[in-house]
Amino acid sequence: MKQTIAIIGASGNMGSAIAKSISKGNYRLLLKGNNQASLDALIDEIKANDNTADAEAMACSTEACWEADIIILAVPFEAEKEIASKIKEVANQKIVISIANPLNKTYDGLVTAANTSAAEELQKLLPNSKVIKAFNTTFAADFSTPVIDGKQADAFIAGNDEEALETVSEIVSTAGFNPIVAGDLSVSRTLENMQLLLIQLGIKYNYNWLAGWKILHH
Repeated sequence: MKQTIAIIGASGNMGSAIAKSISKGNYRLLLKGNNQASLDALIDEIKANDNTADAEAMACSTEACWEADIIILAVPFEAEKEIASKIKEVANQKIVISIANPLNKTYDGLVTAANTSAAEELQKLLPNSKVIKAFNTTFAADFSTPVIDGKQADAFIAGNDEEALETVSEIVSTAGFNPIVAGDLSVSRTLENMQLLLIQLGIKYNYNWLAGWKILHH
């Protein structure tokens, strides 16, 4: 049975990369973004690559999430709270994927406390949803080349619900990555700090993060 996935923030770099990469799967995509021209161009590109792809633009995030089985919040950490307040009721018992990294403006730390994470804060805002951390250690540009030397790059996920983790693992696989369940939702703290380090290394050394993570998958 085809699952419906709402991607909130689909006109952004990460949202559009995720949408394009999973559009080849057996999913119906409901795409909501702030830039309508970019959203229209994204849908045109998806359908040009595969005329059987099921993707449509949505004007309202609440309506998109109401229709969806799975919700991907492809938005910055600071935007999650406002969106959560809008979708709380319609996201009841649904999987909500957080890709956010709570970076400060100077990229030398996180704005969250050491004993929490962006994903855990989202779970507090959506207590009846199944929040899963995914795609936060993946850069938008890497969706086009998720294979190095014939091996899929790893993508880490974390969450408290086993069935939801399995479902999100399938989405990650469809996107072209090798899903690795890193642990429960508290492991998001480590994953978000990992991405902070990767960004810092990238700024300092032009570090190739995919080559670094590939060593975990032989």
